[in-house]
Amino acid sequence: MRIEMDLKLGFKDVMFRPKRSTLKSRSEVSLEQNFKFLHSTASWTGIPIMAANMDTVGTFEMAQVLAKEKLFTAIHKHYTLEQWNTFLKNVTPDFYDYIAVSTGTGKEDFEKIEKIITANPLLKFICIDVANGYSEHFVQFLKKTRKQYPDKIIIAGNVVTGEMTEELLLAGADIVKVGIGPGSVCTTRVKTGVGYPQLSAIIECADAAHGLGGHIISDGGCTTPGDVAKAFGAGADFVMLGGMLAGHTESGGELIEVKGEKFKQFYGMSSKTAMDKHSGGVAEYRASEGKTVQVTFKGDVIHTVLDILGGIRSTCTYVGASRLKELTKRTTFIRVSEQENQVFKK
Repeated sequence: MRIEMDLKLGFKDVMFRPKRSTLKSRSEVSLEQNFKFLHSTASWTGIPIMAANMDTVGTFEMAQVLAKEKLFTAIHKHYTLEQWNTFLKNVTPDFYDYIAVSTGTGKEDFEKIEKIITANPLLKFICIDVANGYSEHFVQFLKKTRKQYPDKIIIAGNVVTGEMTEELLLAGADIVKVGIGPGSVCTTRVKTGVGYPQLSAIIECADAAHGLGGHIISDGGCTTPGDVAKAFGAGADFVMLGGMLAGHTESGGELIEVKGEKFKQFYGMSSKTAMDKHSGGVAEYRASEGKTVQVTFKGDVIHTVLDILGGIRSTCTYVGASRLKELTKRTTFIRVSEQENQVFKK
């Protein structure tokens, strides 16, 4: 047993320090970025914000709205081949730049994704998603997927440390998903005691990834546009959102009305709700690591998206970054006191 004494930080522990800026308006800020990848020969241009591959968020309906704004959706893995074929029948070629097909790591998962990609060869992104990206089985599945699809852009995770970020990149990932336990409906930290403060995880994993020419996604923990900006400031190449995009017209989850007020169901993919729905219940050997909540219905997601983008543009103007790419170079974080931290939480 050992204890690491270095301080680790979450989004609530810091604020941006403003800097002299020559920008006259947030309208001058460009949020689009262009990425080339470590293994795939493809490139990507867009606004690097992603809808999480949860069945209450990463829906086809969500993807249709986000793609128009050049934002990305990791489509959840529970759609059937027939649903994929029907959905993609009428999309334009550029739409494929803004979606990923998601998969677990079982034999059936590999066979299913093979069928989906064979039927829809224009799909460019594969998201291999598990709660624990530290298992040898996961690494072997990643290597197998890279061998099968040498030109696809592969997203893999989740991890929270630099050394495992490097291992996944060397095993075939182009983009590594970073985050264990920070999500609003994730209970991994409570059930297992495992986790890592998200801001520090981003900083450490981004440093490791960029040294190899790879990229990372900050996955989880963002509850405000300011948190999204902090993730980019810390070095994230992409930011994945779950709770912030839940509860909308385009989100999954049952619509519930209580005393005249509308809510939508939102749950973690390791929750009892999700496992009852997709796996026939919680297996005896495991515990549920997610919870189910009712989110106030927020209407069309485009309004939330524009609010998030506006917040990030404002951050950039405060620190003098004319492009999102420059934000991390212009970022100085200041630690906040416990008193200020409590203000954030209200």
